Amino acid sequence: MAKEIERKFLVKGDFKKHAIKSYKISQGFLSTVPERTVRIRIRNNQGFITIKGISNASGTTRFEWENEIPLNEAENLLMLCESAIIEKIRYIIPANSSLYFEVDEFFGENEGLIIAEIELPSENTKFTKPRWLGKEVTGQIKYYNAMLVKKPFKKW
Repeated sequence: MAKEIERKFLVKGDFKKHAIKSYKISQGFLSTVPERTVRIRIRNNQGFITIKGISNASGTTRFEWENEIPLNEAENLLMLCESAIIEKIRYIIPANSSLYFEVDEFFGENEGLIIAEIELPSENTKFTKPRWLGKEVTGQIKYYNAMLVKKPFKKW
């Protein structure tokens, strides 16, 4: 069973100049129930299906399974997704050693929201917080992408 351990933060400053790459993401959800979210994603010209379980009490750790699927299948599955499709650009920014921040700049109904995530090998892993990193929102459900399709940032 694969585990995802990550922390989320709002972004408060200029982060783009630190990015080493970026790519466009379109994603939707076949299921948004907290016990099991099922996400369909297109990143550049690749399709993916991801299943995530419910988070632990701190919101940092949960089951995650992801597989690449053919692009045409991902495009067809996006048409079956609940609610709206999330559009964003993801920027990859080095943290320390082998760690990276993934910074998502949202568009459409979530425009104005920028969230940084860092995947960690353990919940206790230390990392350097850059100046552009703002308030921590780990475990706050309204910031989960599965919730942003139901209640977009512009409607808060």
